[in-house]
Amino acid sequence: MDTSSASLGIVRNLSQYMGFFLAFVSAGFLIVATWTDCWMQNADDSLEVSTKCRGLWWECVTNVFDGITTCDEYDSIYAEHPLKLVATRGLMITADILAGFGFIFLLLGLDCVKFLTDESHIKLKICYVAGITLIIGGVPGIIGSVWYAIDVYVERSTLIINNVFLGIQYKFGWSCWLGMVGSLGCFLCGALLIACHYFFKEARYARNHSYSSRKTYLRARSSISKLYSPPQTETAKMYAVGTRV
Repeated sequence: MDTSSASLGIVRNLSQYMGFFLAFVSAGFLIVATWTDCWMQNADDSLEVSTKCRGLWWECVTNVFDGITTCDEYDSIYAEHPLKLVATRGLMITADILAGFGFIFLLLGLDCVKFLTDESHIKLKICYVAGITLIIGGVPGIIGSVWYAIDVYVERSTLIINNVFLGIQYKFGWSCWLGMVGSLGCFLCGALLIACHYFFKEARYARNHSYSSRKTYLRARSSISKLYSPPQTETAKMYAVGTRV
């Protein structure tokens, strides 16, 4: 029983640290993707002397020869913007907030963190809530990044099919990839935490049930032994009296 408990403890710690790492990286990717400037970049490297990137908040141009980068912010958030831009902003900010809360919940649910109660079942429930929050946070992240990527791809494909050349064409950039990877990481981390919750919950129930059954069996055995103890014979009684004397 002690060996089994020790093994479960090791597995639980490893799963918690793995979930912590995944949550940290995923939330970081989502935040970086939201606030960087390369959601789409120019695809005509042979015709351009600069690399152009567009983000959710500003657009940057980097000269290929001297490496100088200049950025221009978009108009105020209250100005009219394309639906793709506005919707992606809202979805990614929502994903950032939810992923951040999921990471904080997971941090509080770690066994090595003594900020809250040390009760293992309470910690397990906190990690479960963290997993649910991360999965919910991954939904707007994957919707926003995939929608943006599909829109860029369809726009470029339409121009190519219609043989229209506007001087520059765009493809989705590394910020968009970070958004997709971060969202998938939230899904993976949330699934891991939820699976661990049910696994350790069942293991804890089985261990407690086994201990309770064994305790009940020993108590019943002791009662039966007392109830059916054989009566002493006359010789035994005389021997017991002689011994006390």
